[in-house]
This record gives sequence, structure tokens and C-alpha cells, in this order.
Amino acid sequence: QVQLVESGGGLVQAGGSLRLSCAASGRTFSNYAMGWYRQAPGKERELVAAITTVGGSTNYADSVKGRFTIFRDNVKNTVYLQMNSLKPEDTAVYYCNAKRGGRGYWGQGTQVTVSS
Repeated sequence: QVQLVESGGGLVQAGGSLRLSCAASGRTFSNYAMGWYRQAPGKERELVAAITTVGGSTNYADSVKGRFTIFRDNVKNTVYLQMNSLKPEDTAVYYCNAKRGGRGYWGQGTQVTVSS
């Protein structure tokens, strides 16, 4: 079992920045691929960014490429999402995900609201 706790969400004006954090506990963090997902009202949950176990590879949704950066600290058992040049369409609940083999774990989510 992996426990994930997100933080760092909030209200920001368009063009601003936020950094989300996801602290993991319960298992060896470095064994898990990590991802950030988001879900806007009335929409399906979508992958925003993902990173491999040792951070050697990342991938991003087209809508956030060049604006968002995912990175991890395997000593602090934390994965981050640096979000720059935020747009109103980035407004959503952001969820952290840990994945290993066929099992995945979710955090409770953190709200990000971008005002125009």
C-alpha cells in the first residue's frame, strides 16, 4: 500500500505559477512510476505528466508541454509538478498517482483554480 498526499493547490491569476507536491509513504517510493492527473468539472480525468522510477524519462500532455515540469526527489519521497504560465483551462482537481506493475494508487487531490 502506498499513501499519497498532495499539496500546493490554490487560486492563481492567469499567467501565474504554482508548484504541486505529492508526498508518498508506505512503500519504496523509487520503485514507483509517478504521474499527475487532473479532472475538470464535467470532464474525464486526464494524464498531465508522468515520470519514471529514477526520473530518467518524462512525458506530458500536449496541452501543458513547455509550461509544466514534473520531477521527483527519491530521498524526500516526493514528486512535484511545477506549473508556469497557467491558463484558466488548467483549472481542475489535480491528483497524484503511483504505479508499479498492475497496481496504482491515488491521492485525495488538490484544487487548482486559475482566474482570467
